Parts: sequence; C-alpha cells; structure tokens
Amino acid sequence: MSRKYPIISVTGSSGAGTTSVMRTFQQIFRREGVSAAFVEGDSFHRHDRAAMKAAMADAHARGDYSFSHFGPEANLFDQLEDLFRTYGETGTGKVRRYLHDEEEAAPYGQEPGTFTPWESLPDDTDLLFYEGLHGAVVTDTVDVAQHADLRIGVVPVINLEWIQKLHRDKETRGYTAEAVTETILRRMPDYVNYVCPQFSHTDVNFQRVPVVDTSNPFIARTIPTADESMLIIRFRDPHGIDFPYLLTMLHGSFMSRANTIVCPGGKMDLAMQLIFTPMILRLMERRRAELAA
Repeated sequence: MSRKYPIISVTGSSGAGTTSVMRTFQQIFRREGVSAAFVEGDSFHRHDRAAMKAAMADAHARGDYSFSHFGPEANLFDQLEDLFRTYGETGTGKVRRYLHDEEEAAPYGQEPGTFTPWESLPDDTDLLFYEGLHGAVVTDTVDVAQHADLRIGVVPVINLEWIQKLHRDKETRGYTAEAVTETILRRMPDYVNYVCPQFSHTDVNFQRVPVVDTSNPFIARTIPTADESMLIIRFRDPHGIDFPYLLTMLHGSFMSRANTIVCPGGKMDLAMQLIFTPMILRLMERRRAELAA
C-alpha cells in the first residue's frame, strides 16, 4: 500500500461485470480530475490466444482437463505483483495490452489475441486502476492483495455470472453455448481455488442477486435486468462508512447485517458513486500531503 502512489483494484470473474464498474470509475476520475493509469488483467495472462490453445491441448494430452485462465499456470502472478509493488514505490511500472479483437488490434498492426510489447507506464499518474481476474490474488508465493489501497470485488451470484458469460461469449465472441459451458466446467477448480478466495481480501464486495428464476442458467433466454435484481454491498471494515447517509440516498435500501447494505439493482452506479468518490478523494488528499512533505 502506498500513500504517494495508491492502487485501486477491481476483481471479478469472466462475465461478472467488472468492465461496467471500470466505466463508473472513469466517470469519477474525470469529474474529480484524477489521472489514472489503467491496467487490464488480461494483459498478465501467460499465453496469447494461439499459445493458450496449444497449452490447453498439451494439458489435455497429459490428462489435465482443468487448465484455465483462472489458475497460476496460465498467468504471470509474479509480474502482476511486481507491477503493484513497483507502482506503489515509484509511480510507474511495466505493462502491456492484450488485443481482444480486430478493432483493438488494428492500431498496433497486430493480430487479435496477441499482446503488445511491454512498456513503462507514464510518470505523471495519480493512481493505478486495475480491472481483471486477479487483483487480490494470494498464493503460497505471491500476494498481490497486500499492495492495493482499495480492493473491490464484483461477484454476481453464480447462476447470474454464468448467464452473463453465456450471453456475452455467444453474442460478442461467436462461441456456441456448448463451448462456453465446457469453459465454465474446465475453469471450476481454479475458480474455487484462486478466484473465490480473493473476495475475502477485498474491502468492498458488490453482489447482484436476481429476483427472477435463474435455476437453469444454460437455457436462460435473457439476462436478468438490474431492475430484476437486488444489490448486496458488503464492507470488510464498516468503520467510517456513513450508513445512514447511504440508506437515505439509496431509495429502497436496508441493512441486512452490520456491514451490509441491500439496495435495488438499478442503484449500482449511484451506490458506487456515493461510496467510492469520498474514498478516492481521501486517497488523493493523502497523496498530496505526502508529496508536499
């Protein structure tokens, strides 16, 4: 953790909705004049698209059917921790981009599914903002979570997460339902061992819970809307959280536990604005004080 060069880390599984959360933070940064260095978790995968297919085929040949993007064998956990540590100490670090599609790849003259070369972050950013799978990962050899100043989990209930992933991968990536289902099954051991434990290290968790039937996510024709959901917001440390203010501002909300607010799903963006704006301003005040010292 760093007073001079803070780090915000948003962690969630594939299809959880972390990209939408990133857009909310972009609005806050723009409004408050905060210069952020954005880092996507996909850029710390170990393999590009072609190499991942080859690595997966090799794993299958060895009888390993759980090799996935969620586990340490397919990711550069040590380099991610090094980035967090280095940024916290110096305000910069080495990053690259993973180019998901032709639109992202075109400016670089590369093929989709490849990485750009490693390069240094700019020297003049106020904070680092990470969004991806492993922003709070802890293993026997790596502790990424310890370097982040604000850790946020985005964790829809599992059936909703699967529905969102199925629809996204089918509609935007052209995958079949069978292929997406196979991916979900293959990732399950790593999901349990490396994704779920992160949400015990996060400072705030956002979990969307549908209030419509999602019993069989593999045949769901539509994604439950925000208005068909409730949002559970859990604070690891409720000290300093102005719960009466949040309950007043989030119409229809209530507290289910001493550290947990439940509100209508359509209030997620507002809830994040209300909760994180003062947190970001405190990080910036602390940074300015440190720079002036």
